Amino acid sequence: MADLKEARVPDIGGFDDVPVIEVLVAVGDTVSADQGLVTLESDKATMEVPAPFAGVIRELMVKVGDTLSEGGVVAIIEAEGGEVRAEAPAPRTDPVAKTSDAPAAAKAPAAKASPSGGALQESKVPDIGGYDDVPVIEVLVAVGDTVEKDQGLITLESDKATMEVPAAVAGIIKALKVKVGDTLSEGGVVAIIEAAGDAPVAAPVAAPAAVKGTDDNTVEPVAPQARPDRIAEASIEHRVPGSGAPPVRFDAEAILPDKVPYASPAVRLFARELGVDLLQLKGSARGGRIVREDVQSFVKGVMQGGGAKAAAGAPATAGGGLNLLPWPKVDFAKFGEVEVQELGRIQKISAANLARNWAMIPHVTQHDDADITDLEALRVQLNKENEKAGIKLTMLAFLIKASVAVLKQYPRFNSSLDAAGETLTLKKYFHIGFAADTPNGLVVPVIRDADKKGVLEISQEMSALAKKARDGKLGPADMQGGCFSISSLGGIGGTSFTPIVNAPEVAILGVSKSAMKPVWDGKAFQPRLILPLSLSYDHRVIDGAAAARFTATLAQLLGDMRRVLL
Repeated sequence: MADLKEARVPDIGGFDDVPVIEVLVAVGDTVSADQGLVTLESDKATMEVPAPFAGVIRELMVKVGDTLSEGGVVAIIEAEGGEVRAEAPAPRTDPVAKTSDAPAAAKAPAAKASPSGGALQESKVPDIGGYDDVPVIEVLVAVGDTVEKDQGLITLESDKATMEVPAAVAGIIKALKVKVGDTLSEGGVVAIIEAAGDAPVAAPVAAPAAVKGTDDNTVEPVAPQARPDRIAEASIEHRVPGSGAPPVRFDAEAILPDKVPYASPAVRLFARELGVDLLQLKGSARGGRIVREDVQSFVKGVMQGGGAKAAAGAPATAGGGLNLLPWPKVDFAKFGEVEVQELGRIQKISAANLARNWAMIPHVTQHDDADITDLEALRVQLNKENEKAGIKLTMLAFLIKASVAVLKQYPRFNSSLDAAGETLTLKKYFHIGFAADTPNGLVVPVIRDADKKGVLEISQEMSALAKKARDGKLGPADMQGGCFSISSLGGIGGTSFTPIVNAPEVAILGVSKSAMKPVWDGKAFQPRLILPLSLSYDHRVIDGAAAARFTATLAQLLGDMRRVLL
């Protein structure tokens, strides 16, 4: 019998009705212990609720917009192997947001006075679960700023949470002890504040942790601080409380932080990887929250030439919103004679698509060699036999046929990733595109159902499509539905190159000029015709080992096309 267990919200500091801003799993998903289930966001922190044990999600009890309190049921999980972790509190392995007052010293030393008469107060990092070296991603204040008690001073971000460190007292910032890129641990000094009026001051933390990357964190001990009234707190325990009401199901307005972009840690990381400044984006989710799709739309708008204005309604920036240097403006005519040519329509469309694909897809290229000595002899023989029929076989026709056979063995290469990067569509058909160089620019006609055609039929269809491309008569249907593309430069030259993946495909094969090379057969070097292969692939879908197997298998088939029949 299945062992079903409730996954509940752990201690979140006694606060109720914290909004759910993201649901990270779906029914049927297999989760590991401590994997995030949902993301909650208060006014001071974004935090994930982890799975207390490994298993399969059988029912989700919440949706985006619901609110949760401690003990609220998030999901029903069928425990892996029928074993469930005990419900006793245990230290959590993920650093998440927790802000609480540090233990006060038994006897607080007197506060250090400033020249203006106010008490100087160390504002330190509160309890963040015992984890060290959490990066500072934003500094929210400057020296001389007047701050309120509990106002955010800096933002820390771990792999599970984004959190603000609040001011211990109201007053004036006299010194900042950290900068962006430093790392902080519990008790690390963030700032020195000259307390305003009769504001209480805090006792020093017993053993303040050093701040990596700063020069001076040594400040004389100061007097005790009263506990802040409203500071977001997320526990580091993954205990599952034995009791607690199910989540209240009503819409709650999301709370937008004042000084930081409104986005979850996962979205922040995704934006940083693409070089996107979240301050330039307008979130599409409730309350203006920025989601992954907003970042992708922003980049797409920039790559298509619309700039930042075209992306989520954000204002344009000199670097296109991608933290890039502005494009250099040069008066070339002052250096000599020039001629200005307008790009053609196809070139403009291709340029935008290629720029988007290069920016959005993490490319890796795998290189290999194929011995096509016997295959070239077969091609020459078949061309002689079909000379009267006017059929001329090219090596590309064999490459298409061999590629289809390899795609059947490695179906992930015959797939497409959705815009959110969360689902993969595996295709059961085999439509192969081939790059055709025309006077008007590069186009990619598609051979449909290549698995059902022989090399002679493929060659005839390629010839007809190439002629239409040169004459500018290719229709949209001739270039749609491709699963995998081949770019052959064998008739021109070169030894290898890095073709750009033709989204939404996940791989493209580049072929360079074949050349005779000496190959050791165990007894002597033999002259063999070697064809260089260059396979570019989307590393989000395909790993290096799979790519190496793909090119090795393709090279083997090209070395002996009889294997295609197997």
